[in-house]
This record gives sequence, C-alpha cells and structure tokens, in this order.
Amino acid sequence: MHQLIGADGTSVVDELLAPFVTDVDDDQLLELLSDMVVIRRIDAEATALQRQGQLALWPPMLGQEAAQIGSVRALEDDDFIFPTYRENGVAYCRGAKLAGIMSTWRGSANTGWDPYEFNMATPQIIIGAQTLHATGYAMGLTMDGKESLAIAYLGDGATSQGDVHESMVFAASFQAPVVFFCQNNHWAISEPVGLQSHVPLAGRAPGYGIPSLRVDGNDVLAVLAATRWAATRARSGGGPSFIEAVTYRMGAHTTADDPTRYRGVTELEEWRGKDPIARLRAFLQGRGKLDAGQEAALEAKADAVAAELRAGCINMPDPAPMSIFDNVYTSGHAILDRQRDHYERYLASFSGTEVDALAEGNRS
Repeated sequence: MHQLIGADGTSVVDELLAPFVTDVDDDQLLELLSDMVVIRRIDAEATALQRQGQLALWPPMLGQEAAQIGSVRALEDDDFIFPTYRENGVAYCRGAKLAGIMSTWRGSANTGWDPYEFNMATPQIIIGAQTLHATGYAMGLTMDGKESLAIAYLGDGATSQGDVHESMVFAASFQAPVVFFCQNNHWAISEPVGLQSHVPLAGRAPGYGIPSLRVDGNDVLAVLAATRWAATRARSGGGPSFIEAVTYRMGAHTTADDPTRYRGVTELEEWRGKDPIARLRAFLQGRGKLDAGQEAALEAKADAVAAELRAGCINMPDPAPMSIFDNVYTSGHAILDRQRDHYERYLASFSGTEVDALAEGNRS
C-alpha cells in the first residue's frame, strides 16, 4: 500500500508517488489540513442537525477526510466529478453552497448545486450507477478531443455491483479518460469488505486491463499523488485507472444506521489511531510549521463554516408543493400532466387557509 506520511506523522519514502507531489510545500499542506478540519466540522454539524430534526438523513464522512480532500484537490476545474451520496466534502471544495448541500438532505431539493456550474453531477443514491455515467462521459470527452477527465467515486460495497464491472469493461475497451476512485472504508453498510473480496479491491481492475494503485486513504498527501498519477494517465491518452484508497468509516453508514450492532470497539479504536487529520497535524508540527495561532485560525474558520451551514439549513424555505413537477421533463408529458392535475385538485380539497399554507410551501 502506497504511503507518504505514516500514521505517526513521519515521512515515508515512496518512489512511485513522490514525483507527483514535489511542488507541494508547507503552505499547501496547511491548506489541505484546513480543508479536512472544515469538512469534519461540516459533518459534525450536519449530523447534529439531523438529530435535531432539521435534516431527514445524513451520510457521515468522519474518517474519510483525506480521501475526499486529497482526490478533489488533484483535479482541474474542467474535470467532471460523479459522486456517490457521501462526497459532500468534495462538493464543498468544488464550490457548492452549504445551504444547497443541506437542501438535498433536508428534502427541499433534488440536488444541492448546478452540475454544469461546478462540473459535479448530482449525488447518486443507486450504488455504483455513477460509474456508468462517468465512463460514458469520459468516452464522450475522447470523441470530442477534450483533454479533461471524469472521475467516479465509489465505495467498497459498490465493487460488488454489476454496473461497476460493466463500466470498467467499457472504460478499458475504449481507453476512456476516467478515474475510478474507490474509498474502501471497510464496511458496505453492515457487511465487511473481507466478505465481498478475499483480495485487495485494487487487484480487480487489472483483470480488465486497467492499471491500479492501492494507497493509504488516510494519508492526504499520498491520495493527492495517487490521483495526480491517474489524472496524468487520463489526460495523456493512457486510459482509465483504478485507485483503492484504504480508509475507514468512523461514523455510521448514515444517521439511520447503528454501527455498534455489527462492529467492535477495538476495531474503531485501532482506526482512530490512524486519524487523517491528526496525522497531517503531527507531520506539520514535526516540521515546525503548525503553531497555536494557526491552529486557532483553522478552528475559527471551521466555526464560521458551521454557523453558516446551520443558519442556511434552519432558515431554508420549504419548496412550494407544485414545484415537485418542475424539471422532470424538458417538454410536456401526458402522464406527468395527469399527475399534476390530480395533485392540484387534491390540494384544492382543503379549506382556503390550508391551501394558502400549502401554496406558501409550509408543511401542514
């Protein structure tokens, strides 16, 4: 497994990855740390909001900060991202508004951002389906002579889905510029990765003719280097790549899940010792590049982001009832028109006061 910063915060020599991060200085490492601190705070705030009834659901990313930050910071603005439902840290770094990200999980919108404004597709709930979308998009890039790439985020559980394997067949056959970025967080909801695969997940891709890397997913510098390696291949006509970022989901699968029912305390404590944020902190402190003032600035930024997120969520207006029919089809559709008519008549069956409240988008 490739690594550049060990769990204790010391430097590790890796001849393959090192050339891809020679330009990364201490200031850039501080920026990566800032990103990770902020998205961890986003995660904690969103989890609290769900517990307080402000969000319907939330998929925690606790423990996976290095995998998300290291990968997204290796991309160019014109690279198109196809996420799962857990890449909310990626969305934040891509520029999506905090209230927009929350709107999806509050049930107020189908997506929290314009995919074409941020070159990032809407969150994908169907496990593995985004790999098909990414591969098709990448094939289109090749046909148009573009030098950008597509990246598909997926979890370890998705590698058991047929969509993922179909995607790799097409990606290899057409040498599509797509990066399959697998965050192996060890649990597909309640099933351990060892039940799904008796070999490292990175070992599956070469069977399709796709080069792969297995990288320490809690080492943000190694993830940055590995993603740059894959991006360089894609942009130079080298075709697809597969990255297995070995990390750990320290929280629940979603806030509807209770991980204490299927995993032990010992396992969780072991991975807390590999915490991605603590690791980069130790690395920077060892180089004399992180002082108390910088730490305070990081926390202040995280506090400000959390306050903005909470205010945006709590003050978010509910959508008007009839807006559910917007943006379904580009033109008229008989079935949808019939449903709209039935729903309008249903709303009209209430008293005037109730209809007015519904029309303003307030829940009754």
